Amino acid sequence: MRGRFITFEGGEGSGKSTHAALLAKHLEHLDIGVVLTREPGGSAGAEIIRHILLSGIAKPLGAETEAILFAAARDDHVRKTIRPALLAGKWVICDRFIDSTRVYQGALGKVDAALIRSLERVTVGAAMPDLTFLLDVPANVGLARAKRRRGGSSTDRFEAESVEFHEALRRAYLVLAESEPKRCVVIDGRAPRDIVAKRIWDTVDARLQPELRIREAAAP
Repeated sequence: MRGRFITFEGGEGSGKSTHAALLAKHLEHLDIGVVLTREPGGSAGAEIIRHILLSGIAKPLGAETEAILFAAARDDHVRKTIRPALLAGKWVICDRFIDSTRVYQGALGKVDAALIRSLERVTVGAAMPDLTFLLDVPANVGLARAKRRRGGSSTDRFEAESVEFHEALRRAYLVLAESEPKRCVVIDGRAPRDIVAKRIWDTVDARLQPELRIREAAAP
């Protein structure tokens, strides 16, 4: 039985990494095999490209080149990590995936949507997310959280963008989520962590029924 694929999206400091990890832990408590991963990254080749992208080296080359680099990283990630895990019946939880490219390079970077979709067809194919959570917080809230998390270290390529950029990013994410309501669920990331985690779990339980799938897999 194919595993399930869940992605987390949102702006900087929205809580994606925290809640992806909490969901993975919850599923593990149900004895479900889980692979917790991230983008850009998640495989050896993709981690190399992650360094290039987040360092800002590729920024002068333009958003289209960045989209292609993200696609190259995603291709390695899907082939080496995501697809094998799904075929093995594991659940994959990913911090960022295709929607980040659609919003950062597409909506804000003005890269042609046809190019982005073409790259998705080549790199992702049938390995599309079953469920995507958009953790929504105002840009100033998310950036303040990211600053506290970062401590004294420098900002990466995308954190360094202006508040106006991040607020436009938030709006673009909300438009995207509204366009795909069967896959995308918006969660208010300003709520206390335990409340956000419960809303996420209730959605997973209702839509993907992990405990029912365990019983089906165990049946003779």
